[in-house]
Amino acid sequence: MQERDHAMGDFDRPLKDTAQFTGSAPVITRMTFGALTHTGLVRSNNEDQYLIVRLCKSLDLIDTSLPPSDHLELSDLEGYVMLVADGIGGRAGGERASAVVVHETTQYLLGAAKWFFRLDDPDEHVRVRLLREALERIDRQIINEGKNNPALAGMGTTLTAVSVVGIDVFVVHVGDSRAYLFHEGKLEQLTTDHTLTQQMVDEGLISPEEGRTHRLHNVLTMALGGKPGVDAQIIKRRAALGDRLLLCTDGLSEMISDARIAELLALHPEPGLAARTLIDAALKAGGLDNVTVIVAAIEDAL
Repeated sequence: MQERDHAMGDFDRPLKDTAQFTGSAPVITRMTFGALTHTGLVRSNNEDQYLIVRLCKSLDLIDTSLPPSDHLELSDLEGYVMLVADGIGGRAGGERASAVVVHETTQYLLGAAKWFFRLDDPDEHVRVRLLREALERIDRQIINEGKNNPALAGMGTTLTAVSVVGIDVFVVHVGDSRAYLFHEGKLEQLTTDHTLTQQMVDEGLISPEEGRTHRLHNVLTMALGGKPGVDAQIIKRRAALGDRLLLCTDGLSEMISDARIAELLALHPEPGLAARTLIDAALKAGGLDNVTVIVAAIEDAL
């Protein structure tokens, strides 16, 4: 079994906001993860990648004349970033494109100065601009590498990335990988597939059921590394303690239904076991593609 296991131009329109936010003190949480990627049962190579990062905002206080503060210590604040990327463009190209996403994201995170925020932060537009600039940089790099190396011509990748600070969730999405929120036993797809069939469903030309089996169901309308310019979907949400986030490539969502995914998440609350069970279910259903899963649980830090 070939697998790897682990125990985001200026902002010019409103965010897709699916919740109302009011100012409040940050909720301190911790997250636990389960992540797994598998080649599947048909393909000979794995073009999927995933990344999970924990970010700490801290300072090393040497000395001060001020009395001890009762305020929240900076070191208590933690943020998390996770992503999945599904490469396209053939064996070499797909692997390289998804790898570029992971490498460039880590570099961006190392240089970013504004990762600790609440969703009602007045600097939201700045954050979104920085994210769009990062996506454009990754997009240009993938396009240029494809132009300069014939073996990588036409390569591209999906990207579904989530950052979490406390219970504030921020999603950046391009392509047909997915992010879900599992809340009180109900599974909600946060992202919208950038596919031709999803566009047809949105226009009322076909039903969602027809879209699942349509011959054009895997034709992307947007990806990193396609034509220049990426119009990413950006979503903000507020979750709750006990919620779980699921990120996956289409190797999972194409193989098993959302209802089955929800059932398995309900049966397996521990993220590591949930991730492995979801992968096993995709393989049992045929494993026609690479499949990658991240399950992340939001827990009380106390």
